[in-house]
Amino acid sequence: MKEDLMPYFKKYEALVAKAETVFEQVKNKFPDEVKCKEGCSDCCHALFDLPLIEALYINYRFKEQFEGKEKTILIEKANKADRKIYKIKKEAFRSTQDGKGDEAVVEEVGQKRIQCPLLGEGDLCEMYSYRPIACRVYGIPQAIGGKGRTCGFSGFKPGESYPTLNHDIIHDQLMAISAELVQAIRSKNIHMSEILVPLSMALITDYNEEYMGISPEKNKDDNDQSGGDND
Repeated sequence: MKEDLMPYFKKYEALVAKAETVFEQVKNKFPDEVKCKEGCSDCCHALFDLPLIEALYINYRFKEQFEGKEKTILIEKANKADRKIYKIKKEAFRSTQDGKGDEAVVEEVGQKRIQCPLLGEGDLCEMYSYRPIACRVYGIPQAIGGKGRTCGFSGFKPGESYPTLNHDIIHDQLMAISAELVQAIRSKNIHMSEILVPLSMALITDYNEEYMGISPEKNKDDNDQSGGDND
């Protein structure tokens, strides 16, 4: 894709830095409660989706970092994980159609475990430097959908008060960057910024101009504006 996404990637990276600052502050204040360490991979089996800007960023870094056989192997793992996630989401949809409450379905899905395709040998992340925000803050108390969540391996005790990261605010900011990007590229897919995808799909998707809804007329306009007078 010819579009320059770097300005939006910079905004995403700034948000990543803020989230990591919060994580470090909580970790420094509660070192015995935050159990995150090398080789701990609980968050690498959790189900969560990525907003457009995060999916694009990880896809970009993935292509930048991997090629050849190594990339092919990871793509195969991503395809396998994506098929499993699809089945889980399909079952969840059927449950809602059968009258099961949304909250109960979300809770049920949250209990499912799928190994992230980027989890490598020694339970180490293949793209640790570029992992999603959800992975970076997994080990501290969070508010998600108005409810408190903590890693099951952490030492935070239920019912006690701790500094809590409001993940809903981060999500809203990610969605805002995504919406800004979609508007800037004048995408025909005006609701694309509202779509959430699992990391596995972010790895295997080809975010080309057709997928992003960029019309040939838009590219022509951009070329005309940058071409100048050739006489």
